[in-house]
Amino acid sequence: MRLLETIHVLEGKALNLSYHQQRMDRSRFQLGFKDTLELKLSPPKSGEYRCRVLYEKEIEKIEYHSYKRKDLSSFKLVHSDIVYDLKYEDRSEINALLEKYPEADDIIIVKNALITDTSIANLCFFDGNHWLTPKRPLLYGTCRQRLLQTQKILPADIDYRSLKDFSKIAVMNAMMDFHIIENAIIL
Repeated sequence: MRLLETIHVLEGKALNLSYHQQRMDRSRFQLGFKDTLELKLSPPKSGEYRCRVLYEKEIEKIEYHSYKRKDLSSFKLVHSDIVYDLKYEDRSEINALLEKYPEADDIIIVKNALITDTSIANLCFFDGNHWLTPKRPLLYGTCRQRLLQTQKILPADIDYRSLKDFSKIAVMNAMMDFHIIENAIIL
C-alpha cells in the first residue's frame, strides 16, 4: 500500500519539513522498513503549492499542485469504525463516507462515541480556556503534532455529545495550518 505525504510549499519553501520526515520514518518503520528516505524537494519558487509525495519502499513520485483552501462551514457527524492510522494514498473508505453526506462541506468521524477527525484534517475545540484536540485521532497529523509540542493545543477525549459545550471549532492540517471556522454548523 502506497503512502502519501502532503507538504505545504509557499514561495519556494517546504514548510515544517522535519515533521513530515518524522512521520514518513515512523510510517515506513511500522510497515517493516528499517532505513529512512530523505525528502529532497525542488518546489516552484513562487506561489502556494500542495506537494504530494508518494512512497513505500522508495519515494515513487513527487508532484506539485497549485493550492486553494477548501472553505468549510458545515459538518456531518458520522459514526464509523474506519481505520486510517497511516496516511495512505488510497482514501476510498473516507471518500465513500464523505459522499454519503453531500449536504455538508465535510464530515466529523466519531469512533466509540469519541470525536476523531474530518475527512481532511485534525480537529480542535475551544472550551473557553484551552484548545483541545482528540486524544485518538484517525491520523496523527504533522500540524497537530507541532501544536501539541508547543503546547498551543492539548489532547483530550471529546465525546460527540459534548460538542455543544465548546464555543469554537478549528481544523488543522499541513496545508491550512490551524484554521478557526467561524459559525461552524454541525449537522
